This record gives sequence, structure tokens and C-alpha cells, in this order.
Amino acid sequence: MPDARDPVADLREIAFLLERAREPTYRVKAFRTAAGVVAELDPGELAERADAGTLQQLTGIGKVTALCVTESLRGEPPVYLRRLQATEDEPLDEATAAMRAALRGDLHTHSDWSDGGSPIEEMAETARRLGHEYVVLTDHSPRLTVANGLSADRLERQLDVVAALNERYAADGDFRILTGIEVDILDDGTLDQRPSLLERLDVVVASVHSKLTMPADEMTPRMVAAVANRHTDVLGHCTGRLVTGGRGTRPESRFDAEVVFAACAQFGVAVEINSRPERLDPPKRLLRLAVEAGCLTSIDTDAHAPGQLDWQPNGCERAARCGVDAGAVVNTWSREQLLAWTADHAVRP
Repeated sequence: MPDARDPVADLREIAFLLERAREPTYRVKAFRTAAGVVAELDPGELAERADAGTLQQLTGIGKVTALCVTESLRGEPPVYLRRLQATEDEPLDEATAAMRAALRGDLHTHSDWSDGGSPIEEMAETARRLGHEYVVLTDHSPRLTVANGLSADRLERQLDVVAALNERYAADGDFRILTGIEVDILDDGTLDQRPSLLERLDVVVASVHSKLTMPADEMTPRMVAAVANRHTDVLGHCTGRLVTGGRGTRPESRFDAEVVFAACAQFGVAVEINSRPERLDPPKRLLRLAVEAGCLTSIDTDAHAPGQLDWQPNGCERAARCGVDAGAVVNTWSREQLLAWTADHAVRP
């Protein structure tokens, strides 16, 4: 008989693959919940229940997840997992693969402290498993109440949690969680968090989330003011567009892209290449304009769940097709180089 597999790992891998493929949240949750239940069981009881066919008596385990656990304990890759693996995406083209291989981290991710679906540690562990050297935690700022944005007090508490996790990572390798925020750009271009707190963060992503239909002659100075703020490191999803997905579609915000990208180049702020399938922001014509302006970029997932952390190839493909130089992508830099840049935007590797 083959050795038993790890059913918890198999259930979590299924959840990861479903999430990456943008399957319904309830389906992902079923496997992640079952993994949590199995992880808490004594191995002996788990084996007995699998043999007796009583796994479904446990709250949180259904027919499909019980079968996956049973197959895993028999040493067989669960059929559900094999089917998902057999229908994975097509191999990356050479240029996209080279860009993805150059990335060392992700500068835009969310946890369940704001509108993400998973704890900080689970997001970090997934990022580490994907080969990242660092991941930046960028939960939302206070004004975005619909996304449970972090007040100053909550953000300070989060910094303590990250510090404790990093103590453990320091003893176990080179991976780190970098502190950050996705801060709202307010109507007048100021940033939605205390400057003293922004000063303490490793990375600040500034994004427009409100009044997206503001006239261009108002949106342009609003964005330029945010880019000129010394705390801003990355301009997030600059057009705010939605091209597909459950929230429907949304047109691009109107602004003078040449002026905004010139400001990014002047102040050393990176233009984000947002990899979320419903965003794919900026559009290719604007990404090419940013490249022509000499802007730095960052290729980020804007992940709100573990499986979404593997969406970076979407941004890598767009970067490769728009002539982005890997050396100008700030998350191809080492952690030390990245932090030197966020401390002083004039610094380059």
C-alpha cells in the first residue's frame, strides 16, 4: 500500500487551485473549512472515521471533501485534485515566464483585517510557497468602510502582529512580510492615514476608490498630488476600470496620463501593473505610455485570497508585451534594494 498523503495539504491545494481559477467562493470555502476540521483531528480518529465512512458526521466535511480525505489517506492523489491539475492554464510564453521568474515579491495584498478572506499568516505562507522572498500586506485605509478599512489603532495592532510573525520567519529562513497599506487618495489628493503611521510602513500603495467619474481636470491634479506625496511608493490600479467579473464592468477614470506618469517618473513612484483579471490595469496603451515616460512599475496581484497570489502571470504577460524592462520592475529587486528605494525614491539598485 502506498504511504498516506497529507489530506490537509491536499484540501488546501484544491482550495488554492479553485481560487486561482476564480471559482465561486462557496466552493473554495468548503475545501478550506474541511482542511481546518481535519487539521484539528487526532490522526488515529481521522483514520478510523475514514475507514468507517463517518467523516461526514463532522461539521464542515461534506461528501466531496470526505472522499478527498479518504483518497489522500490511502496514498492516492484525490481525483478532484487531479482533475484540477489536469485543467491548469497553458504554459507561459518565454517572455512572460522570464518576467515571472524575475519577481521576488508582491507589493499589493489584502488579509481578513480588511476585505480579504484569509488571515495574514495564511497569505504569507502561500506567498512563500510560491517562491516569494517577501510579500507586502496592504490592507485598506479608514475611509473605505465598505472594505473594513483599518483605523490608525487597528493598523498599529497589525504592525505588532506582523512583527511577531517576522520573528518566526527570521528563525526559519529569509522570507519576510513587509508592512504596508493601500491608502485611499482623497478628493484633494491627500492620503487617508496619519503621516506618522505612513512613515513607519515599508510600502505605501496609493489608489483612487471614490468619485471615479470625476472630470479629468479635477482627477489629474488629485492624482499628481498623491504621487508627489513623499510617502507614496506605488500608484495603484490607476484607471480604476473593471473589465469583467461579479461586480460588472466600469469605465476608466479620465485623467491626463502624460502628466500623471511624468509625475511618477519625477518623484520615483512606481505605476502598478495590477494583475487581477477584472482589472488588468492600466490598459496596454497607457502601460506603454508609462514605459515611454521612464516610470518604474510593480507587478502585483491585489490578492484578497491565497489562490489569487498566483495571478502575477497576468501582469507579467502585459508587461512583456508592452516593453517593460524587468530591471525597472521594483519587485524584481531584493528586499534590501526595495526598502532602500521606498526610503528614498532617488535610490536605484
